[in-house]
Amino acid sequence: MQMQDLSGRVAVVTGASSGIGVATARLLVEEGVSVVLAARRADKIAALAAELGDKAVAITADVGDAGQVDALFAQVRERFGGLDLLFNNAGVGINGPFADTRPEDWRTQIDANLYGVLNCTHAAIPLLRGRPGAMISSVSSVGGRYGIAGWSVYNATKFAVVGFHDALRKELAADGIRVSVIEPGAVWTEWGDNVPEEQMRKRREEIDALQPEDIAQALVYAFAQPPRVLVEEILIRPVKQVAP
Repeated sequence: MQMQDLSGRVAVVTGASSGIGVATARLLVEEGVSVVLAARRADKIAALAAELGDKAVAITADVGDAGQVDALFAQVRERFGGLDLLFNNAGVGINGPFADTRPEDWRTQIDANLYGVLNCTHAAIPLLRGRPGAMISSVSSVGGRYGIAGWSVYNATKFAVVGFHDALRKELAADGIRVSVIEPGAVWTEWGDNVPEEQMRKRREEIDALQPEDIAQALVYAFAQPPRVLVEEILIRPVKQVAP
């Protein structure tokens, strides 16, 4: 199977303090990629950078804050001169019937799940231009295809991510920038901010939930395709997850 050699490429991974972000950073470094770890929890990404060695650098940033995102990508430009992969992975999910939710909960999810993607993508595009095989990949969800009771605002953000990527793909095709979206089902992560841990654990055990490494492998598979090849959308879920 002919895949790209990823050695020497540069990636930004958001939400790199846990779960899918950590697994993806580790796999990219194994493939020879220099990885910028971005997240709000400075201690977590600093520890990961120390583990990964000189192929990783930690930069603290809240992706929902446009100013912090601009500063993040200014550092990427200064250090590396350009970018080959943006992996928009940061996200928040808050459960509850919409009638019982609060505007501050809406904003928390919209800032992380949607504005985070918009902010990072807007800042990254100039750094991706002219880089063969450059790619923007974002984590949506099965909840970006199917509405789930109790997750209405989360669904709204993830449906928006899918629509944004479909339009962006058409805008950036002439530049050779690939735009891809990954839609995971249940994964063993910290996702589900206000859901009782026991409830999440039981659900994940019942359906043999995916591991973060499964999503990381899907991302690297898409990125390592020849530059002419776009893996536009990857829906990935546990075999036993039949709903949603």
